[in-house]
Amino acid sequence: MQTSQQAGESGAAERRRRELLEAADRVVLRDGPKASMNAIAAEAGITKPILYRHFGDKAGLYQALAVRHTDALLDSLRAALDAPAERRSRVESTLETYLAAIEARPQVYRFLMHPAEDSHTAERGFDVGLHSVPLLRRLGEELAKVIGERVDLGPDGERQARIWGHGIVGMMHAAGDWWLGERPCGRAELVAGLTDLLWGRLATAGNREGGPGF
Repeated sequence: MQTSQQAGESGAAERRRRELLEAADRVVLRDGPKASMNAIAAEAGITKPILYRHFGDKAGLYQALAVRHTDALLDSLRAALDAPAERRSRVESTLETYLAAIEARPQVYRFLMHPAEDSHTAERGFDVGLHSVPLLRRLGEELAKVIGERVDLGPDGERQARIWGHGIVGMMHAAGDWWLGERPCGRAELVAGLTDLLWGRLATAGNREGGPGF
């Protein structure tokens, strides 16, 4: 059984960890994928060894930041999916929520999803892809749960919900990454286009005259 002293120490450690993550967030917002452990330690007013003591290495810090931001994003996506509205409106709202989140904090998005080409030598072995893929899989599984709980997909519904969940997340991520980098259109136009695709427009659209067909 935990004593009051142990509980106090645990609470203090948790507060300190939260403060360090907030310092890391500030550096990531400023530097994006180039954020280094040195810069984060300096922002927090500590030495790098102390930062390592809390997170182990950059991978540990990355994982903590990823959980922090993914949890917040999932809360927002669930709220959009559970809003009292017609189904298409909720799909549009969910896509809008995701795209608005990456647009509002593009440096955080790039830190979580893209490696820095000129990262410091000591951190060059850090593989962002090794850590970002599980984030997308977690989003896919969470969306699959939502779909499975709300849509009747027949006897193989659970498997179909997972196919849809991961497929939709893959679409959101790829389209959002392209859009954030090039800004070829407004966010509303992208949301409408993706919703049309999910709504079966590909199946009902006619072939272009003189084209090879699809």
